[in-house]
Amino acid sequence: MIAINDIHKVFNKGKANQVNAVNGISINIKSEEFLVIVGSNGSGKTTLLNLVAGSVFPDKGTIVIDDNDVTKLADHRRSQWIARVFQNPMSGTASDLSILDNFRLAALRTKSKGLSIGINDQFKQQVKDKIATLGMGLENKIEQPMGTLSGGQRQALTLLMSVMDTCKVLLLDEPTAALDPRSAEVVMRTADKLISDFKLTAVLITHNLKDAFTYGTRIIQMGEGLIINDLDGEKKATLKQNDLFEWFG
Repeated sequence: MIAINDIHKVFNKGKANQVNAVNGISINIKSEEFLVIVGSNGSGKTTLLNLVAGSVFPDKGTIVIDDNDVTKLADHRRSQWIARVFQNPMSGTASDLSILDNFRLAALRTKSKGLSIGINDQFKQQVKDKIATLGMGLENKIEQPMGTLSGGQRQALTLLMSVMDTCKVLLLDEPTAALDPRSAEVVMRTADKLISDFKLTAVLITHNLKDAFTYGTRIIQMGEGLIINDLDGEKKATLKQNDLFEWFG
């Protein structure tokens, strides 16, 4: 599904503050695989995610998604395959618009936008039904501005919005880092269910070792722009939480 071949990325090349962020990584992420990436600050994990998303371009190497070479495609041109949830709950939504309007825009993410966003009673009910699955009581507040919600509420809704339109790949960029523990748990459970229900290929960046242990079908550890550990299938399933702590010992 995602083939990353000999990817390199250097920032501030030739300067005193040069950073070799990603150093020749090659990795194949299978269809419907849920990959978790962990690593210390500066390990290159966020840069790798940005390279897949198209936020930055590699200096060398190729990225192929669903048999399409996307190496030089900007992020908005990868939206036909990719949806992304950011660390900041305020990113990815329009604060001044209602919950309902945000969901309608999400449903048109890969489509041409006309003068009307086309909300009808059927769409309203569809949105209410989806939101009700969160158990947050927001299904009867769909006219409320998105900016009035808590970070946890907004992040959970953003996850639901990510699958309102065509999506094969879900990128999760530390989605719970700014949330309280209860909200973080709701967000991760929601993400896990969506990935399973919609048969998505997913990549999660996290510093939360409990989440790294609990979720995903594969885990890699990065350090100095390289892959240090790579466990999938049965190896991931038999991984102990203490093993993860030892990685960072």
